Amino acid sequence: MKGSAGRVVSESELAEAVSAERAAGHTLAFANGCFDLLHVGHVRYLQGAASEADRLIVAVNDDASVARLKGAGRPVMPAVDRAEMLAALSMVDYVVVFSDANVERLLTTFKPDVHCKGTDYTVDSVPEREIVRAYGGRVAIVGDPKHHDTRALLARIRS
Repeated sequence: MKGSAGRVVSESELAEAVSAERAAGHTLAFANGCFDLLHVGHVRYLQGAASEADRLIVAVNDDASVARLKGAGRPVMPAVDRAEMLAALSMVDYVVVFSDANVERLLTTFKPDVHCKGTDYTVDSVPEREIVRAYGGRVAIVGDPKHHDTRALLARIRS
């Protein structure tokens, strides 16, 4: 699907898509985050993640989990809008919204070939690394140095 817009899917639709992609011999990369205000750091992270496999799945935190992670006033945009924007990016194939505190269940369920995290991690500091290794996947650190973040962007907008 690269080069065209991706799709926002439910977990059951993603399960069907993953099955079809694997049957076609495609590899799967997985990225996740809040993506509250899309910025260049996000784009570079997703470009790096997409380069790790044939297809890219992006898991987006739902509104309640963003509020728990980021605090009052967040998210700025609802999950449905964040997911739609991500799906419109040419490097993204599938977007799924999730409500869990972390992505461990999604990784265990879909077993992507590569779990991609940003440069604020190292392979050894990725919280889900043992889960990924247990099913035979690998962890990749992708994107540019983390000089861009939504918190700083919001602060600039407010000032």
